[in-house]
Amino acid sequence: MASEIQPHPQARKPCLLNKIDAFQEVVSSAVIIPKEDGVISVSEDRTVRVWLKRDSGQYLAQRLSAQCSCMSFNPETRRLSLGMDTGSICEFILSEDYNKMSPARTYQAHQSRVTVVLFVLEMEWLLSTGQDKNFTWHCSESGQQLGTYHTAAWVTGLQFDVETRHAFVGDQSGQVTILKLEQDSCSLVTTFKGHTGNVTALCWDPIQRVLFSGSSDHSIIMWDIGGRKGTAIELQGHNDKVQGLCYASHTRQLISCSCDGGIVIWNMDVTRQETPEWLDSDSCQKCEQPFFWNFKQMWDSKKIGLRQHHCRKCGQAVCGKCSSKRSTIPLMGFEFEVRVCDSCHESITDEDRAPTATFHDSKHNVVYMHYEATTGNLLSSGTDKVIKIWDMNPVVS
Repeated sequence: MASEIQPHPQARKPCLLNKIDAFQEVVSSAVIIPKEDGVISVSEDRTVRVWLKRDSGQYLAQRLSAQCSCMSFNPETRRLSLGMDTGSICEFILSEDYNKMSPARTYQAHQSRVTVVLFVLEMEWLLSTGQDKNFTWHCSESGQQLGTYHTAAWVTGLQFDVETRHAFVGDQSGQVTILKLEQDSCSLVTTFKGHTGNVTALCWDPIQRVLFSGSSDHSIIMWDIGGRKGTAIELQGHNDKVQGLCYASHTRQLISCSCDGGIVIWNMDVTRQETPEWLDSDSCQKCEQPFFWNFKQMWDSKKIGLRQHHCRKCGQAVCGKCSSKRSTIPLMGFEFEVRVCDSCHESITDEDRAPTATFHDSKHNVVYMHYEATTGNLLSSGTDKVIKIWDMNPVVS
């Protein structure tokens, strides 16, 4: 009797639940409304829309006096905070049935475009950053400005830890700054820089006390804040600028998206290794051939200088002949093949090459992403003026 051929199980991937494509302009920011089958969006046509599955097929739309650049929505209070191109922040309260938006307060927070706005219910604080290079926080009860901090460059990422009152600020220079906020003052805790491009997204895990930063250099860095060891682990899995980061704490999985439409789900429940620093040397640390700038050794040995490379696993400076192999090193964050020296290549086993991330194509160039943890749904908006809602439960589990 012939054996029965069992089909290979299909790879788990995000499931597209819905699309919203009734936009005339690009959607710059959007959020999924928890416990409601709906979405709040702001687009470059100066409108804010509340999309719900109503029997009438209609949606709530309100035109603003200026273009909205960013938003923050708190579902418990239904408070919608909109950062504007003019530098102000306009707050609205949505009705229980989401059929009405009532103006609540306007903050004159910045001198130019607001880049990030974040409402913190526990503190009744409204944090914001602008192209005027100022980070400010206001009391949402009184509307008064509590404090300000001048940043080195435009801020493009902002996160806040309620327990310690630390604000994490990522800017266009590639630097991440940690500030300790008090009621009416703040102090600089530390700064760190690991990106060669500007910081485009930040994500904070308050349980593991880990900060993730994404960048235009296509990389993600995991900063161990709580461990106090200064560990920085690189994640290389995108071919374009990282546009968004979200963390599913219940499964310890990181979700990232990039300009080219790539969505990557990273398994962070593994022991990852920190990438080594690149070593300096005037000659190959394997065969001792001189590099092309080492004129003295070239003259003494009568040899032509070689181009310098670095092994991504050990960090040694090596020539092309001694690093002719490529390999993935997932536990070091390299999901794509990278240059390794010949001896490191021999030491990497098939088990070491087992991927720790899965890759998916959203089929539109992502400009913004939002993850709703209670439902496991992911929102992506693209340059195609379309919002897509994905069920991530098949992969984030």
